[in-house]
Amino acid sequence: MSVNQGTAFHHRWHYRRLKWEAMFWLALGRNARAQAVFDRMLDEFPGDPYALTSRAHLLATAGRREEAIADYRELTDRHPDYGAAAWFNYAFLLEEAGRYGEAEAAFRRALELDPKLDRAWYGLGLVLIRAHRFDEAIEALKRNTELQPMSPYAWYQLARVHVDRHEPEEAAKIIRHLKGFEPKVAAQLERETGLAV
Repeated sequence: MSVNQGTAFHHRWHYRRLKWEAMFWLALGRNARAQAVFDRMLDEFPGDPYALTSRAHLLATAGRREEAIADYRELTDRHPDYGAAAWFNYAFLLEEAGRYGEAEAAFRRALELDPKLDRAWYGLGLVLIRAHRFDEAIEALKRNTELQPMSPYAWYQLARVHVDRHEPEEAAKIIRHLKGFEPKVAAQLERETGLAV
C-alpha cells in the first residue's frame, strides 16, 4: 500500500468512525453529543453532505431555524443534486420563516429532482397561495391530490382557493368529495365557507 493509499484509507476509516459515533449518540437520544460530532466532522471534512444534513435536522428539531437554514443553504450550494428531500427540508424551513420567494425556488428544485414528492407540491401550493398566484397554486395542489388522493390537506386548501376566487361550485365539488372519506374536514369547510353541500 502506498503512502497516499494509506492516508486515504485512514481518512475513510476516521470518517466512518465519526459517523458511527454520531449515530450511536442519536440512537441514545443524546442530540447535543451527536451535534458535537457533526460539528467535528464539518471541521475535518468541510461541506460533507451527510454531516450538513444531519446537523441541519438537529438544529431544526431544536428550534434553531436560522442555523438550520444556513446549513441547508451550504448543502444545496455545494451539492445542488444531493437530493429532493434536502431541498424540501430547506424549502419548508424557508416557508416557516416567511421567506416565500426563496421557499418557492427550493420547492421547485425539489420537484425537479423528484416530481413525485407530494409534500413539495403541497408546500409549493401554500407558497403560491400566499403570493395570490391562485392559478399556479391550484395546479400544484391538484398535483398533490393526484399523488395523495386520500390526504385531506390539499383538498382543503383547494376548496379555500376556489372560495377566494368566487368559485363556490368548485369548492362544493371538493366538499362533496371529502364527505366520502374525511367528513370532519368537509364539515369544517362547510362551516368556514358557508356552503351547505
